[in-house]
Amino acid sequence: MRRSLFLTGALAVVCGLAGRTVCAADLPTEQDYYTLTSAEFPPGTVLEPGAFQLMPDGRLAVGTRRGEVWMVSDPFGPKLAASQFHRFAHGLHEILGLAERDGWLYVVQRCDVSRIRDTNGDDVADLFEVVSDAWEISGDQHEYAFGSKFDRQGNLWVSLCLTGSFTSKVPFRGWAMRITPEGKAIPTASGIRSPGGMGVNAQGDMFYTDNQGPWNGTCALRVLRPGKFQGHPGGNEWYSLAEKTMGPRPADPKSGSRLIVEADRIPELELPAVFFPYKKMGQSASGVACDLSNGKFGPFEKQMFVGDQTYSLVMRVDLEQIDGVYQGACFPFREGFGAGTVGLEMTPQGALFAGGTARGWGSRGKQEFSIDRVNWTGKTPFEIHSMRLNPDGFTLNFTQPVEARTALDSSSYSLQTYCYIYQSSYGSPEVDQTTPTIESITLADDAKSVRLKISGLQRGHVHELHAEGIRSQAGLPLLHTRAYYTLNRFRAK
Repeated sequence: MRRSLFLTGALAVVCGLAGRTVCAADLPTEQDYYTLTSAEFPPGTVLEPGAFQLMPDGRLAVGTRRGEVWMVSDPFGPKLAASQFHRFAHGLHEILGLAERDGWLYVVQRCDVSRIRDTNGDDVADLFEVVSDAWEISGDQHEYAFGSKFDRQGNLWVSLCLTGSFTSKVPFRGWAMRITPEGKAIPTASGIRSPGGMGVNAQGDMFYTDNQGPWNGTCALRVLRPGKFQGHPGGNEWYSLAEKTMGPRPADPKSGSRLIVEADRIPELELPAVFFPYKKMGQSASGVACDLSNGKFGPFEKQMFVGDQTYSLVMRVDLEQIDGVYQGACFPFREGFGAGTVGLEMTPQGALFAGGTARGWGSRGKQEFSIDRVNWTGKTPFEIHSMRLNPDGFTLNFTQPVEARTALDSSSYSLQTYCYIYQSSYGSPEVDQTTPTIESITLADDAKSVRLKISGLQRGHVHELHAEGIRSQAGLPLLHTRAYYTLNRFRAK
């Protein structure tokens, strides 16, 4: 019997094998697979988390937009109670990056990279040292500085928001910098608009999120490579200060064009690895984390997780490289965070910490600030694990075996493509829409993947896939039915 989804009044009924029926109210939810543990805060505190760092003694350091560092004891226990919070430092300026090395806690704040430590054993930082202040600030509220963890060479990376997120009034606004172990600042990449977070993938490459606005049709996850241009020319006047490491200023992009066209014309222009379609996946991409927990966080080992501040959620990203160019798919993952998600931290214990704030922006989360811990329950959700490109279509890999009849039925899927106008004005609608054709479907012997042969793939487009008709062998629909694949390069036949 074919499974299908019917609407009966306010209830959806999933019909399965042997006449099994499951009401929508009985279907599993995100909470069944990934729980949220919300923190209680000390009375009277305003604690807007912007960054996290797991310390060698097992405590969790929390850097805040109010310029404080708090230590949380027993962060993996059953609760995150107010009594577990202890203020370690204050008097800093909007902390959006934390990293630990050799007894020092490195703090990326608006004006510099500093390092702090407690020298007398009273659990309060008393030594503050500036490591690098190689960029400038004008006082504009948007001049955020987001920091990374240490890379394999021991460098910290910093991504710098434009002035007002539109222009570059002072040196290196709209750039990424590397800060060496000796404190030397190396201008590394230009073209940043309004970053929301930074993190490395499993291969050790550095990524950041950038947000919709001028020259950004929608939010995106982008790789940072030395010498590259990320797409917003507002800060490119500072090539005059960076030619030793960056070379000459790249050609300016043409407003009204398409990114893929301009990338073919401008060698330095780095294409986004993944677009997050606006108001479908979120509106303000933020923190970045990678699952390196060896399965302690569930079936998504080595995939990346990205926050969204406006929608108070976390998305999931699976990447691949073709001809050295990153591309891949994003998927919904978990909603329901207390405030607008900003900082993310994935720990080796398989816990994902998300810090939220609503100040300055609205968010779906109703709290002014929040810390939520995400833990896997041990149950595997039925999901599209990954969407990978073939020369003639896509392979969809699933976390559980699929039921053959629904997997082989072309009506179980729908696919459309679109791209964005690459322009100096704010954002872009979805344009140049096409509807590819699924010509054939092949189910793997283990029933955990299907190969879709497709005509009409489009380079430079998002490929939006819906798979509402798919059922698992247990009769369940996908927990999340959508995937969005950004296609930068075709795979050779």
